[in-house]
Amino acid sequence: MTSASLVAPWRIGVDVGGTFTDMVLRDGAGTVRIFKSPSVPADPSEGVLGVLRLAARQLDLPLTALLRDCALFVHGSTVATNTILEKKGARVGMLTTAGFRDSLEIRRGIRENQWDHRAPFPEVLAPRFLRRPVRGRIAADASELIPLSIEDVDAAGRLFTEEGVESVAVCLFNSFLDGGHERASGKRLAQSWAGQWVSLSSEVMPTMGEYERGSTAVVNAYIAPKVTSYLRALDEQLRQLGLPRSLLLLQSNGGAVSVGQVADRPVMLVLSGPAAGVGALKGCAGPREAANLISMEIGGTSCDVMVMARGEVSVADALTIDGYHLTTPSVEIHTVGAGGGAIAWVDDAGLLHVGPRGAGARPGPAAYGLGGEEPTVTDAQLVLGRLHPGPLAGGAVTLDGALARHAIETKLALPLGLSIEAAAAGVIRLLEQNLLHAVERLSIERGHNPATFTLVAAGGAGPMHGANVARALGATRALLPRAAGAFCAMGMLQSDVRQDYLQVYLADLDKVDRAGFDAAFAQLEARAGDALAREGFSGKSAVLEREMDLRYDGQQWPVRVAIGAQGFDPVLARKAFEAEHQRLFGHIQPGRIDITALRVVGRGLLDWTPPAARAPQAASPKPREIRKVWIDPASGWRDVPVYDGADLAPGCRLDGPLLVEERTTTAFIGPGDALEVDARDDFLVHVGASRQ
Repeated sequence: MTSASLVAPWRIGVDVGGTFTDMVLRDGAGTVRIFKSPSVPADPSEGVLGVLRLAARQLDLPLTALLRDCALFVHGSTVATNTILEKKGARVGMLTTAGFRDSLEIRRGIRENQWDHRAPFPEVLAPRFLRRPVRGRIAADASELIPLSIEDVDAAGRLFTEEGVESVAVCLFNSFLDGGHERASGKRLAQSWAGQWVSLSSEVMPTMGEYERGSTAVVNAYIAPKVTSYLRALDEQLRQLGLPRSLLLLQSNGGAVSVGQVADRPVMLVLSGPAAGVGALKGCAGPREAANLISMEIGGTSCDVMVMARGEVSVADALTIDGYHLTTPSVEIHTVGAGGGAIAWVDDAGLLHVGPRGAGARPGPAAYGLGGEEPTVTDAQLVLGRLHPGPLAGGAVTLDGALARHAIETKLALPLGLSIEAAAAGVIRLLEQNLLHAVERLSIERGHNPATFTLVAAGGAGPMHGANVARALGATRALLPRAAGAFCAMGMLQSDVRQDYLQVYLADLDKVDRAGFDAAFAQLEARAGDALAREGFSGKSAVLEREMDLRYDGQQWPVRVAIGAQGFDPVLARKAFEAEHQRLFGHIQPGRIDITALRVVGRGLLDWTPPAARAPQAASPKPREIRKVWIDPASGWRDVPVYDGADLAPGCRLDGPLLVEERTTTAFIGPGDALEVDARDDFLVHVGASRQ
């Protein structure tokens, strides 16, 4: 691989995962190149620079030249999420309206598990003595009932300075209607407090609901110093190395945004990496296909599940990270600790478990030889012959079969009284059961029939389990992307720039004041249009979409409904709401429907054209080797052909059992299934369709 074959300019996507940092380079001719290097959890930027140096070395390019000819650099960062999970954020103070000091700690009184009354809530990120009440009040009609007390703000500022507060969240009552008191408080804090990080709830997310808005603002304040500093430093470093324009970040809503536009709202990045699955699924579906796809992206640490129904991935506002409630536009993702590095263990009662704890990048699975002693899913696959000893993921790590067998034997087989193979097979069966439940969570529980969807098994470990999980779901097709090992990094290059804007708007759907309604939307569209223009999008490349939140009179949670190209029509809006309500909850009811919020989604459309099609398969491919592989308890060990993925071209069809080894993944096709290389050059498994 050399730079001579590259066509400038190119795009780069970098996804920092728990085990590997993935990079995808797509040049001007549409050719894709993938690179992987171990992540550096202590400093994610080192993982980014490490994979860039690896790519430059393998392409025989100076790093400065690699970045200089990059027209678009998109980064998925886990820094925001890890800051929350590891409790390494800032010391946070908070300003609240007098009388509402404890609403953050009271929460909503709702437990995730109604049968568990003893599990404590997570530690409040702004302790009570640093939550300072200020006098002043905005009424429900947005008028001022009581003027803001500047003296209270000054007193709070002095306390924050004395207590070493690094970041402040401001959440005042009814600020979603009028944020004037919050803005005045923020300006005053600049004079009375020695810090610089202020998060105003009316700017972070102006949604109705005191607790939700306050919790979101506090988390934003908690992560802002670390996340924003990291992003600005990385952006500056890349620019100094030759990158001609600022990098883009993937947001939780599945769209990209520049560092400058997300610097004040880093809470929008908590699902930064996994949300790139939206762009990756669009690439699997094609730009004009309204496809039904379920992605199961299995990396080294976890599995992220996402559903695309009729070409769209659902976006919700409610998101919980480690017990903290966030109200941010986020694609619906369900994550479980079921990656290739998930640790298998036996409890005191003699029961086998897999995950949720993972081995991470270091020490990693026992087979890595980096000091890990706990058996993992990767070790089990190696023992069963589905992975081979030697280099993995393009040489990023090396697998040692003896170390894997020793870990499975001592930690699982002996305690369970099983053979090494039976213990390893049990690990795989249990993992796939966990994967099945994760997929059902976002499909069946959301009113979708997974049997009518194609399961996209991605991530480095996904193609090992895709066909089996599809079979358990009743699905007949499993798509295994050729670039599965860099699925999210690929998705970043196929993700449009996106900006979400919201305004609370309370009205009867059938009696809405059209003048005020249109004026409110026009204001949101102006903001979205300006934001896209600052990113360089205008004309046909800037698309604005209108949506509304609707609910039945007295209903607590609204349903989001798009306003189509035909414009606002109360009758059509009611039909769309009822159809979605029926799918989600199984019923509809007559009566009044209320509008609770107006939304505008601004999309900056990035040019995406598929790479040139490969020539069809000319002759029957020959396997690279024949390997002994454990299939299942009924079949036991069988001689299985192992194919080099590069030898399989569109039109190729093979019957299982077989293995396909690609540079960043390995696909396992069981007996009874048929593998086809589709027109997009990906591997499509027809479950139960083998001709043998």
